Amino acid sequence: MLQLPLVVTAQVDLLLVLVSLLAFWTRLSHLNYPNAVVFDEVYYGQFVSLYMKRVFFIDDSGPPLGHMILASGAYLGGFDGNFVWNRIGAEYPSTVNVWSLRLLPALCGALCVPLVYLLTLELKFSHLSALGAAVLLLLENSLIVQSRFMLLESVLIFFVLLAFFSYLRFHNAPSSSWSRYSWLILSGVSCGAAVGVKYMGLFSYLLLLVVASLHTWKLIGDKTISHMNVCVQSVHRVLCLVVVPVLLYVFWFYVHLSFLNRSGPHDQLMSSAFQASLQGGLSRITRGQPLEVAYGSQVTLRSSVSQPIPCWLHSHKVNYPIRYDNGRGSSHQQQVTCYPFKDVNNWWIIKDPGRQQLVVDTPPRPVRHGDVIQLVHGMTSRFLNSHDVAAPMSPHTQEVSGYIDFNVSMPAQNLWRVDISNREAESEVWKTILSEVRLIHVNTSAVLKLSGVSLPDWGFRQLEVVADKLFKAHSSSLEWTVEEHRYGTSQEQKEREAELHSPTHIDVDRKISFWAKFVELQAQIHLIGNPVSWGVANLSLLAYQLLAVVYLLRRRRGLKDVPDGVWDQFVCLGCVCVGGWLVNFVPFLLMDKTLFLYHYLPALCYLYLLSPALLEHAHTHLLRYAHQPLRALCVGALAVLLSIFLTYRTFCPLTYGSPELSAHQLQGLKWRDTWDILYRRR
Repeated sequence: MLQLPLVVTAQVDLLLVLVSLLAFWTRLSHLNYPNAVVFDEVYYGQFVSLYMKRVFFIDDSGPPLGHMILASGAYLGGFDGNFVWNRIGAEYPSTVNVWSLRLLPALCGALCVPLVYLLTLELKFSHLSALGAAVLLLLENSLIVQSRFMLLESVLIFFVLLAFFSYLRFHNAPSSSWSRYSWLILSGVSCGAAVGVKYMGLFSYLLLLVVASLHTWKLIGDKTISHMNVCVQSVHRVLCLVVVPVLLYVFWFYVHLSFLNRSGPHDQLMSSAFQASLQGGLSRITRGQPLEVAYGSQVTLRSSVSQPIPCWLHSHKVNYPIRYDNGRGSSHQQQVTCYPFKDVNNWWIIKDPGRQQLVVDTPPRPVRHGDVIQLVHGMTSRFLNSHDVAAPMSPHTQEVSGYIDFNVSMPAQNLWRVDISNREAESEVWKTILSEVRLIHVNTSAVLKLSGVSLPDWGFRQLEVVADKLFKAHSSSLEWTVEEHRYGTSQEQKEREAELHSPTHIDVDRKISFWAKFVELQAQIHLIGNPVSWGVANLSLLAYQLLAVVYLLRRRRGLKDVPDGVWDQFVCLGCVCVGGWLVNFVPFLLMDKTLFLYHYLPALCYLYLLSPALLEHAHTHLLRYAHQPLRALCVGALAVLLSIFLTYRTFCPLTYGSPELSAHQLQGLKWRDTWDILYRRR
């Protein structure tokens, strides 16, 4: 029977509650100040506006999840995307809910503080060390700045910390508890989210996989566990930490591509098929085009390799020079190039070599894989030709030209065999946009190819097109796609020219699969860190490395300074913290790119985890019998914490942009000559 009264007993960690409240206060208070675009808000804001309007875009700096999170905050605040993100410092109008734009990054930044506290406990250090790590993160000015604006570093750090906390929570839980696998799933989800926000998250994800692999290897060697149990646990780890993140990574792109279905500024970076699947843009031009290319079809041919700049097969009424600058001669026939702009001279007509007509039959006769065709330039009526004459810029390949009969011993060689490289996936019939075609020169077996080299001034700096015998079978530079297509109806040249200038539209829905798209893709605010915290973090890193070397050398000699359990804890601390710093710092040393302070913040968070834990290790195991040094260590730690707080308060005007400082006061905050602090004289 039910016993009355009903009693609920709960344990509340007051330190955790305290640091959490302080974190929310430092990150969320006066979030709408300044009411102006700050730093990279001008960059991310453009993508948020495109999301609000469902306009397709790609950001080569990272996957789409981060933009989706920022857009979610904007949506909650009723943002309609109608704001021009054209400069830093531009004032937000009253119709834009600035607090909502910045809310989710601020929440993530605030949650990082209690996560660091909990993560330190999962590393099996004391609540005092956990408090120290939380305070270091709480009072880090640069992290506060990154959290209070529409930026992604705080979101990335949140998911990375959540991934490690969840995994260690799973690892430390009793093996008999099946509920612990919920933590493993959460870890996998967090890993997928971290990589989905920024590719930087991949470094921490790989580190977590290394730690999990070491734990799994130890599990495999445990003879007290049955073979079946080992297999089951190993499979669970693979599913949660490998399969789940990969599926989520793909899912972020699925949502991104499903939601953004309108033509936008980045369309031309994508293939013709991709562009045609979007509303507006190329789809308005190609809507209703005939699907099957037939004899008499008028087409534009886009090179499959012409990315990120689109490029179409082109010719014009200008001939190759009789001799090039290096003394080599040419055929002096009409130039054939690849032109990066829409132009009427990009149109070609598919001709049957056995017939003279340049119009489509009724019913149309489709061109199939293996058929031999001629390509006639629409505006000049020159046949696409190649022969044993060296190309102008790539002399190891053949020249491609529009054939002119100069009554010399140079007969026309203008037959091309159609080779549809993706016919197994599509069809044996040449299809608009869908088919990837190689045009093989019948006389020489060379393949029409974009060399990618720019021609000199005599070629108007357009791109060179050649015929290459020494081609690689699967090179995308050999493939061409019909982008614009109509059925020709005019046999006479004048009528045909008029026809080529006129657009054609027929309503036909054309779509490509998600997988095809996914494969083609995959105020006075200063960002300044807390100098004292950074100094402590770097000293901790150096101290850990020196201590690890001493421990290893002494253990090699058979001297164990700490018990095996403490040694395992020390090694785990190094794997997570020093390893996390390494994988998030070293890659940037190898990158040829402009680096900003925020690139270092994920690595810094690992050192903030390390510092108090290493201090506890020294206090508990190295100085436990030395009373004077122990007392000095405690006094020094308190002094450092006080210095960190005072430094945080000193730089608060730069972190929050308030209160307003004079030029003299700002100059006083310039502790080093290498620091750049901008200020206006009044």
